[in-house]
Amino acid sequence: MSVIRSAGLRGFRATVAELGGDAEEFARTVGLPIAALDADDLLISDEAVATVLELAAHRLARPDLGLRIAYRQDLDMLGPLALAIRNSPTLADVLECTSRYLFVHARSLSLTLEPDPYGDRGVIGLRYGVPPGRVNPVQGTDLGLGFVHRAIQRLAGDRYGLRSVELPYRPAAPLSAYEEFFGVPVRMNRPAALLRVPSGLADTPLSGGDRNLHRLAMAFLAEQTDEAGASLVPQIAATLRQLLGTTPPEIGVVAALLAMHPRTVQRRLAAEGTTFAAILDDVRRHEARRYLVTTDMPMSQIASLIGLSEQATFTRSARRWWDTTPTAVRRDGVR
Repeated sequence: MSVIRSAGLRGFRATVAELGGDAEEFARTVGLPIAALDADDLLISDEAVATVLELAAHRLARPDLGLRIAYRQDLDMLGPLALAIRNSPTLADVLECTSRYLFVHARSLSLTLEPDPYGDRGVIGLRYGVPPGRVNPVQGTDLGLGFVHRAIQRLAGDRYGLRSVELPYRPAAPLSAYEEFFGVPVRMNRPAALLRVPSGLADTPLSGGDRNLHRLAMAFLAEQTDEAGASLVPQIAATLRQLLGTTPPEIGVVAALLAMHPRTVQRRLAAEGTTFAAILDDVRRHEARRYLVTTDMPMSQIASLIGLSEQATFTRSARRWWDTTPTAVRRDGVR
């Protein structure tokens, strides 16, 4: 299973409501947590996201749904990658950091430069999509291409020189909807999804950026890579924080999200002197205290949010963690 940050669904709820639909009903149908409709940092199945977009487009009879949602999205949905992009000195730096670190937002997506498919030396292709061998989902690809197009417009200007748009399918929506959105000719049934742009576009300088912020953002993104020698503990902990309350925090689920085998996870954690269970317990303890001292949530709700089935289990855990009750922690702010 490959995953995407739930920020990829920004605009889905509002667009569906505007069209008279129920976003929560669509989410339940495909097994997406309702919280993913309003939060940015949950890790959710990219297949489920593609499916909910196709389902909504079909049920609402709006084959241009992906383009409609793209109007509502902005760079901020990319999280730390957005900071690097906004502070890049040139568009070439934007493309470089995006192609290198788009996986932080969505593990199965890529954005790459390639020669113009028609051999025009003054044009390059900006290719967007899934790995070779996987089918490009129509609504998901429309949304992604639309987002990339609008992001470049914000950075380089509305008329940045887009020549044409290539689609790897024949869309159900009329081509006029695409040509109105992109403002250029759109070709169907092409080998890949891409934007054909001027080859000199990458050299376009961007104003308003901060080179120091760009450097810091790039350094942070570098820490997110799955280098063989990097500690696995922070990655496991971060993944568990995103799963709690929405998906069972099991080692098999976490390993799949990190594209690793569960035994590999266990072996690497053992080499670091810890276990999956110990990390899960520590994450639950930190999250429980945060909810207790910063919210007025009922104890049963907190128990559910940290992945415990019963309030009694939460109470026993609190005694083990802090040698007191959850109520006392809320009252006294026990660490």
